[in-house]
Amino acid sequence: MASGSGEEKVASGSSGGEGKVASGSGVGKVASGSGEGKADPAGALYLQYASSYGTGVYDDRQWWPWLVPTLLGACVAVFAVEMYENDCPSHGSTLGGRATCVAGFLRRFSFQPLRENPLLGPSSATLEKMGALNWAKVAYQHQGWRLISCMWLHAGLIHLVINMLSLLFIGIRLEQQFGYVRIGIIYLLSGFGGSVLSALFLRNHNISVGASGALFGLLGSMLSEIFMNWTIYSNKAAAIITLLSIIVINLAIGILPHADNFAHIGGFVTGFLLGFVLLARPQFGWMERNELPETNQPPKYRRYQYVLWGAALLLLLVGYAVSLAMLFKGKNGNDGCHWCRYLNCLPTSRWKCT
Repeated sequence: MASGSGEEKVASGSSGGEGKVASGSGVGKVASGSGEGKADPAGALYLQYASSYGTGVYDDRQWWPWLVPTLLGACVAVFAVEMYENDCPSHGSTLGGRATCVAGFLRRFSFQPLRENPLLGPSSATLEKMGALNWAKVAYQHQGWRLISCMWLHAGLIHLVINMLSLLFIGIRLEQQFGYVRIGIIYLLSGFGGSVLSALFLRNHNISVGASGALFGLLGSMLSEIFMNWTIYSNKAAAIITLLSIIVINLAIGILPHADNFAHIGGFVTGFLLGFVLLARPQFGWMERNELPETNQPPKYRRYQYVLWGAALLLLLVGYAVSLAMLFKGKNGNDGCHWCRYLNCLPTSRWKCT
């Protein structure tokens, strides 16, 4: 969530990539989970954050939001295709037995048995066939397109609803303030960045789907936008505290089993850097430059904004280059960072991490 976005990691069986979609509740990619972030707490906190500083103080323009509803419609349409392709009545349970499809009255669009996918969705085999993220197939079978296709897939109806509510909470307001071009770039590149980091740390037997990387990227850009435009907002402390609360809650949810927290982290870091690059606002007075004497006209941006812009762009390019080079060389992040697995799932006496 970025406010509840969620990618989930779907545990896939060793035979034919089929497996059980485990339930997960975190914000983010379904590694089998309910989705990116919990919609309720994050959504409420986001509304507090949004009202703490309002819209841009020095630019009264507001764009009509059409991109976010389009993204939502695309995800819903893709999920419908998933269920059509899955065709539970014809293929049955991938776990064997006579388990009955859920909501059988939907016929071809009915869901897999709950013991296989408690999120009300298709089988992991269908998800993998349609483009779920799989480390081995990206690294060794040259299927890099999965880094993008996995952003549009969802593990189940519950996962889809939570992610789409998160997208509406976050995306509409951002698009109104900054326009569809910048928000669209942040959404897509953050989703891609989340997929890259996720692929580097995915276990061989897991697949991952969901829009969490993109949603966490929008959250990250909101945070960096405050720092980038520090001088033009009031109530900075309230905005930062509320936004950090949302981020911490969602990342904490991501350490539950079956949530793909690496997609959350990768998307968040990418969006945070992109916020410095794309969301700078002109300083006070520049918008009224035609009304000021020529000698008093201020520059469009402050010096610190240029410094942050350059540093963020450099870090973003280096990060992409290094991560992609490691991925396509077949490196697995778990081999070089044995403790990193705890960022994705923290084992306790009540659950085990797969």
